[in-house]
Amino acid sequence: MAPAVRKILCIEDDRDTADLIAEELADRGYQVSVAYGGAEGLMAIMRTTPDLVLCDISMPGMTGFEVLERLNEIAPRFGRIPFVFVTALADRDTELRGRQLGADDYVSKPIDFDRLAFIIEGRIAGVARTALLPKFAQLKDREIEVLTWVARGKTSADIARKLRLSKRTVDFHLDNARIKLQAGTRTEAAIKAVASGLIKP
Repeated sequence: MAPAVRKILCIEDDRDTADLIAEELADRGYQVSVAYGGAEGLMAIMRTTPDLVLCDISMPGMTGFEVLERLNEIAPRFGRIPFVFVTALADRDTELRGRQLGADDYVSKPIDFDRLAFIIEGRIAGVARTALLPKFAQLKDREIEVLTWVARGKTSADIARKLRLSKRTVDFHLDNARIKLQAGTRTEAAIKAVASGLIKP
């Protein structure tokens, strides 16, 4: 059976740039749709549920930052769709703000399309891996509970006080969850559990 064609949504107000991105990615086997602005792009995400979103930052009306902010507010279920900023704004503060909002990656213009294709494949493959987690990771209620608190930044001692357990018992549950999720640390286990929908921080 032929592999599914990956659907990419490009949100870009400059039509020449949008057309170039669409053409380059189509040549690499992707199905690309284009939205010429932030508001149009937000609606397209809701309507088509792409496999990955490429989004410019500096756009009139609704910036790329605002698109991601609105998406986080109104549609948390779309959180698994990788969101990559593609922008001429190459300064560190802009990139940090994008990552703080939840962007998965950040690509500067002019675009290196070989690098962009590598990022796209890596991000989509990451979603596929996390989607498999619930099928093998059967966490117990207590393991889910303690991992949820880890995701909220709490230490074992904090969790023990909240749940009225011994720290040793908390560590026992965290270690079990970590092993089930094939994670090297409890923080990594919490990240995997959040990404796969096993817990909600």
